[in-house]
Order: sequence, then C-alpha cells, then structure tokens
Amino acid sequence: QVQLVESGGGLVQPGGSLRLSCVGSGISFRFNAINWYRQAPGKQREFVALINEFDTTNYAASVKGRFTISKDNAKNTVSLQMSNLKPEDTAVYYCHLPQGGRDYWGQGTQVTVSS
Repeated sequence: QVQLVESGGGLVQPGGSLRLSCVGSGISFRFNAINWYRQAPGKQREFVALINEFDTTNYAASVKGRFTISKDNAKNTVSLQMSNLKPEDTAVYYCHLPQGGRDYWGQGTQVTVSS
C-alpha cells in the first residue's frame, strides 16, 4: 500500500522560511517523479514543483527562485525548501506521485504566511 506523509508546515512571517518533507512507503521514490501541489482556500489545487527520477526539477513561475525541491532516495523522502515566503503562499501543500495510471496523494500540510 502506497502512503505519502507530509510534514513541516506551520505559521511563518512574510520573508521567512519553511522546509516541508514528504516521506513515502510502499513505493520507491528513486524511480518516480514526485510533485508538490498546493491549494489555497477557495482556489483550485495548483502545481508547485516536481523532481523526476533523473533529479531534473521544474517549478511554477510563482515560486521559482524561492523554493527548492530535493530528493533523498535513501530515506525515500522529497523535501521542499521554501524561502522568502509571501502571504500568497498560504495553502495546504500536498505531495503527489503519479504511477501506473494512478495518482497518490498525501494528506497535506498547512502553511500559513502571516504577520
């Protein structure tokens, strides 16, 4: 059974930093692309960042230069380092793994950027 568990969310002031983690079980991150998505209240879920099996990364324009996605295959973990956070980054952040025609999602972790 595939499970994705996010952690690391919280309340941070504008300009601050947070590091989110997604730990996987039941599937190896080494051979799969992993995405981060986010969903703000009243808005659709949107793509944030991805890292693929070759460690190639891609980012949404709104976070490029501020967020960094990385993967630790030994720990089966994907991290999202978020810096220079803005109030518009407030959302629930989800880890996503598409594999074999299925979509696996974590339960999400809340990030709130506010003074």
